[in-house]
Amino acid sequence: MILFAADQWLNACEILGKIRLYCADILKTQGKLTIPEGQFHFLWVIEFPLLGFDREQNRWYSSHHPFTAPVAEDIPILTGDPKKVRGQHYDIVVNGVELGGGSIRIHQPEVQKQIFEQLLQIPPDVVKARFGYMLEAFKYGAPPHGGIALGFDRMVAMLCGVSSIRDVIAFPKTAKGTDLMTESPAPVEPKQLRDLHIELKAAPKESPAPPR
Repeated sequence: MILFAADQWLNACEILGKIRLYCADILKTQGKLTIPEGQFHFLWVIEFPLLGFDREQNRWYSSHHPFTAPVAEDIPILTGDPKKVRGQHYDIVVNGVELGGGSIRIHQPEVQKQIFEQLLQIPPDVVKARFGYMLEAFKYGAPPHGGIALGFDRMVAMLCGVSSIRDVIAFPKTAKGTDLMTESPAPVEPKQLRDLHIELKAAPKESPAPPR
C-alpha cells in the first residue's frame, strides 16, 4: 500500500504519521505485528522549524516559544526566508513517545528584538513594556543558556508497562483540580494572606436570565 498526502509539509507529516500508527495498531490486533517488550529505542529530534505561519491571522508564530534561539547560520535569513530558519529546540523520544523537550534560548538582544518586532509583529511599545528589562540586561552580556524538561511520570509509566500516567502519578488530581492526598486547595489563615498582600473579594453575583 502506498499513501500520498497533498498539503503543507508539516500537515502531511502529521497525517501520515497518524495513519502509520493506526496501521500498526490494526496489525497488532490481528497478530501480524509483534513489538518486543522491554526494549527502549531513543531518538533525538532536532532542527525543528523556528516559526510556523498562521494563515487566518496572516502572520508568523513561534513553533516552540519566542525565546528559542535560531540555528546560528540561519540568522541572516530570518527576515528574508523565515520558513527555512531552524530553531535550537529538541525533543527526546522513546519508542515513539515524547519523553521530554527543551531549547537553547536567545541571548543576543538584537536577535530577540528582531524576532519580537519584525517576525512576530509585536508592537515596539509592547515589547518594551513586557520584555524591555530582559533586552536591557542582555546588553551587558549573557551566555548561551538553555535546558530540557523530562516527563518523569511518563518515564515511570513506560518502565512499569502501563499506558496511562494516571496509574503511576505521585499526586493525582481529580477532574476539579483537587489533590485528595494533600487535601489541596484548602483554606488559608488570614495571616498568610496578609504576609503575601493578598486581598479576597467576593465573586460578583450572576444576574438573572432575561425572560423569554
